[in-house]
Amino acid sequence: MPFELDEQKMSVGEIGLGLIGFGIFFTFLAIILFFDRGLLALGNIFWLAGVAILLGWRSTLQLFTNRRNYKGSVSFVLGIFFIFVRWPIVGILVEMYGCFILFGGFWPSIKAFLYQIPVFGWILQYPVQILNQLTRSSSSG
Repeated sequence: MPFELDEQKMSVGEIGLGLIGFGIFFTFLAIILFFDRGLLALGNIFWLAGVAILLGWRSTLQLFTNRRNYKGSVSFVLGIFFIFVRWPIVGILVEMYGCFILFGGFWPSIKAFLYQIPVFGWILQYPVQILNQLTRSSSSG
């Protein structure tokens, strides 16, 4: 089989997800502490390292240098620049826009993964189920 998950690949994926988690945690902590630049920079470093380890160095480079993703790549790098020149609020907003553009194709996979988490997935699915029931009952009546 060309694609098999062995123990080494699983541990690399876990390390990548862990680094992404640390990046999100430090970014969240930085926002709570009034946009602390040091924590934002640390969150960016952890997040980028986690994405690079999770996707692989070559795939990450292709993701950021792909012609279709230039808008997202430039936005993300510009957001990091704004953080370093002491405009953290603008930097975070521009980075978030860049992330949504860059990783827009991954949202269905991310959504399916989040729905599989035991309690969190139910919390995410519950409003969607309620809306589906409401639209079905209003269209049939």
